[in-house]
Amino acid sequence: MRKFAISVLLSVTVLAAAQQKHTTATHPPTSAKSSDNATNLPSEDEINGFLHETFGYNPQLTWKIVDVKPAEAKGLTQVDVQISSPEGQGGQRFFVTEDGKHAVVGDIIPFGKHPFQAARLTLQKKASGPARGPASAPVMIVEFSDLQCPHCKEANPTIERLLKEDPNVRFVSQNFPLPSHNWAEKAAEYADCVGRASNDAYWKFVDSVFAAQEQITADNADDKLKGIADSSGVNGSDIAACAAKPETQARVEASIQLGKDLGVNSTPTLFVNGRPVGVASNNYDALKQLVDFAATDK
Repeated sequence: MRKFAISVLLSVTVLAAAQQKHTTATHPPTSAKSSDNATNLPSEDEINGFLHETFGYNPQLTWKIVDVKPAEAKGLTQVDVQISSPEGQGGQRFFVTEDGKHAVVGDIIPFGKHPFQAARLTLQKKASGPARGPASAPVMIVEFSDLQCPHCKEANPTIERLLKEDPNVRFVSQNFPLPSHNWAEKAAEYADCVGRASNDAYWKFVDSVFAAQEQITADNADDKLKGIADSSGVNGSDIAACAAKPETQARVEASIQLGKDLGVNSTPTLFVNGRPVGVASNNYDALKQLVDFAATDK
């Protein structure tokens, strides 16, 4: 989902325009409050007071503090908030200055001659999900996705088209199920096991889950996912047994943590040679431009 903008939400007349386009993560807060910088972090009371003064004019808006931790940029505290309204649900990230007197809305991005190199190297080392495309391809795309996310489903045909038309891409799929989705984690566990059993079956499984998304519920997820696994070319009962194992859950958690370490807070999020990509994931021309540039950039 696109992030809610605090400055936009201050205007009642444009609230309806704050509809989300990606699904925002609400993973539990990290353990930042136990860090050495914990004494400099704003308290939840201060944050809630700020949010009340900012959004309190509209009783239809509610919020939940998702995470408070030192930002990568020295002297700033990162605050992630989930905001809900009748029009939808989405995330807002802002940064509080060290003196506690100012908030900055926006994204902190890496700077330097090669700003995306660190993320690229991290993904080359740690992105271990099912992959397609030549290992020697000059461009590696890593997607952090949630199988229950409708916007991941919308982006899937764009990604499929790119992979069919561009031989310069290696694509890696990483699980990033959101706690706000009630069967996403289970689907991620099934997907992990399908991928370990058969790389070819994995892509069929993902496509089929997206196609059946509206028919899957928390109550029928096991039966539906088991059937989809069967039709994808693997044994559904074996996949269900694998999905229930603690080591499978640990692999899914490791994928989530990798995404969080790279600043992922919404799905789908793609990285093109380490460059984070949001809304362009559903725009073929924009995504192709990024890939073409990455293929020739030195």
